[in-house]
Amino acid sequence: MKAIQIEAFGNPAEVLKLVDIPDVGPPGAGEVVIALEASPINMSDLLMISGRYGHRPKLPSIVGTEGVGRVVAVGSGVKHLKEGDRTLVPYPAPAWAERIKTDATRLRPLAGDNVQQLAMLGINPPTAYLMLTDYVKLTPGAWVIQNAANSGVGRALIGIAKSQGLKTVNVVRRDDVVTELKEAGGDVVLVDGPDLVKRVATETGGAQISLAIDGVADTATANLIGCLAPKGSLVFYSAISGKPFTAPAQPFIFRDIAIRGFWLANWFNSASADQITAMYDQLAPLVASGVISAPVAGTFSFAQIPEAVAVAAKNRGKALFTPG
Repeated sequence: MKAIQIEAFGNPAEVLKLVDIPDVGPPGAGEVVIALEASPINMSDLLMISGRYGHRPKLPSIVGTEGVGRVVAVGSGVKHLKEGDRTLVPYPAPAWAERIKTDATRLRPLAGDNVQQLAMLGINPPTAYLMLTDYVKLTPGAWVIQNAANSGVGRALIGIAKSQGLKTVNVVRRDDVVTELKEAGGDVVLVDGPDLVKRVATETGGAQISLAIDGVADTATANLIGCLAPKGSLVFYSAISGKPFTAPAQPFIFRDIAIRGFWLANWFNSASADQITAMYDQLAPLVASGVISAPVAGTFSFAQIPEAVAVAAKNRGKALFTPG
């Protein structure tokens, strides 16, 4: 069968290779075999392939970290899935292969026919959901502020927050996405800048904001911290600026601001199967109904690696591998 793997870390357009590997064979007890339908190229994939991520797989390695497919074989003891069911490729199983054999414990059938959107259920929506629910207790009507609001995590956060009765301030770096994010459900959408604190106060009526989500770092971090109420929390999940965050010490000292970090892999390492399935039970209907949605810039066969990577690197919509 066909798969995409790396034998060395480096430029993804150069080190990703289409290879023939042995078929995965029949599933064992408690396992299923999934025929991949679609899998996105995430920015974290590109960082990992280039060797600049928090995890480095043992080489050579099939790569890709999420996707969706049809169950084509079921091992003994699996009662909750049957052949023909659509299900997730479990994070972080190597996804860029025509077939994936995996433990079925955390998997469930997925409703809905939008394969492209379901393929992006595995990582960004859980990241947004867990940052909204695990750090600060928020009640309906509360405000949350985030930057990188046009990212996959940012768009998921808008939909999830709205489903929970929360209001969002969405900070972006380009004027041309403001209207689009408002139409997607963002309550307030602002372009980042040194006067962000004043504009946020005006737009929210001076609301007390206890949670900020940071995916940018650099000077954007200080702008978010300035919008937080005393004892508020800022949660980092990325640093797409590629720079360290800069912020004065005073807010941490005098307003007791806290900084936390989030990485989905850490959560999965400690979460039980019941916790994982319960989370996806919350998120899958939001994706199926369109409440959570991310733009798709193009779909590509496994043979179109350079084209897919070029689109993914622009970060203006997802590139998806669709091997079928």
